[in-house]
Amino acid sequence: MKTPPNLKKGDCIAIVATARKVNLNDLQDAIQLAESWGLQVEIGSSIGLSNNQLAGTDAERAADFQKQINNPKIKAIWCAKGGYGSVRILDLIDFSPLQHQPKWIVGYSDVTAIHAHLQNLGIASLHAQMPVGIASKSNASASTLRGVLFGEQQVYTFRNHSYNVTGEVAAPLIGGNLSVLYSLCGSKSFPQQKKVILLFEDLDEYLYHIDRMMQNLKRNGLFSNLSGIIIGGMTEMNDNEIPFGSTAEQIIQEYVGHLAIPVAYGAPFGHQFENLALPLGKTIHLKVDKDKSEIQF
Repeated sequence: MKTPPNLKKGDCIAIVATARKVNLNDLQDAIQLAESWGLQVEIGSSIGLSNNQLAGTDAERAADFQKQINNPKIKAIWCAKGGYGSVRILDLIDFSPLQHQPKWIVGYSDVTAIHAHLQNLGIASLHAQMPVGIASKSNASASTLRGVLFGEQQVYTFRNHSYNVTGEVAAPLIGGNLSVLYSLCGSKSFPQQKKVILLFEDLDEYLYHIDRMMQNLKRNGLFSNLSGIIIGGMTEMNDNEIPFGSTAEQIIQEYVGHLAIPVAYGAPFGHQFENLALPLGKTIHLKVDKDKSEIQF
């Protein structure tokens, strides 16, 4: 796995829009934060573009992303916002320069499409808070992002959940947003790795959709060769007038509770107040005991 070098003060990062359109004013908190870390910030040409919901055309977003990949001055690319649209540019981008000059690609939610594609190419990336809305998240959401970018060791401890499966494992981490992973099934971007730890989270989905997605991932064999599972926020779930009959966590437990591998629910990442940074593609240490869960890397 190609791992980007640690950032240092004076390095330059780029903020680009791979999905929904973003205004420069929405980035001011993130720009000030990055500058307080001693970083320089370059604003990509996709910021401020508009094509209905998207930040310009697919070609415009892809060209901006490609420019930042190719520019040796840029040490990390911070995706500005999620929504939808990152998958539309995957086949328009030449990721091969990252094989020789890896740099952190940072984001979550819709950016899962890029993360999954990079993992299959053997390039580590960073599941972390995006610029838009960063001021409304916990201080730890920003501080752990900085910590991972600058190469500091991280230890996350979170409380026990009744559906947890105890155990301890060290393995590479894959995953991201459940809905996006589901949408990649059958494509060359769907995760191919074995003996890994899978993490996932989701937002604003119907409960029967969660069950449908879990059925799909099961039938695609994703659960058959895992070493561990980490479940983040299953946030603002919806139900029909006739209830589905299970919570999101109960649905997930039906599919993973019998796998005889460590499973940790309630991890501090996703569409919630605390969205801690996690390195995808890199080996992490997961420990789940009867009192708490711990992630260390």
